[in-house]
Amino acid sequence: MRPLADRPEDVPFVFAERFNSGDPAALADVYEDGAVFVPEPGSPLTGADALAANTEFMHLGVPITVRPRHVYTAGEVALLIVDWVIDGVDRAGRPVHIEGTATDVARRGSRGHWRYIIDNPFGCAPSDRPAQPMPPG
Repeated sequence: MRPLADRPEDVPFVFAERFNSGDPAALADVYEDGAVFVPEPGSPLTGADALAANTEFMHLGVPITVRPRHVYTAGEVALLIVDWVIDGVDRAGRPVHIEGTATDVARRGSRGHWRYIIDNPFGCAPSDRPAQPMPPG
């Protein structure tokens, strides 16, 4: 399995490989503690809830393909704009097609590896919910 990213532009590829492995623990390692995952617009999650939501996508059993569009880095923080698609047949034999353009934020940690601190897979997709700020911590 691919090690954690040493460059911000590699974070999406590390994520995809670990997502496609089907191993939730390997996927969780791509995120910093306290990272935010937004499984649907307007619904940010952290901690165990974020992992459970991400694992739900993974358990479809359909691989993800990623295509980074832009990576902008300022010191230890990077903004990643990534086109992605989950396309195939799930474990129950149903067709699955989910796609989006993510607006993600990654940060370089003390050991030099880049991990997600915000994973917003549907980017600027409209939300039916009013914006809610994340609680501190």
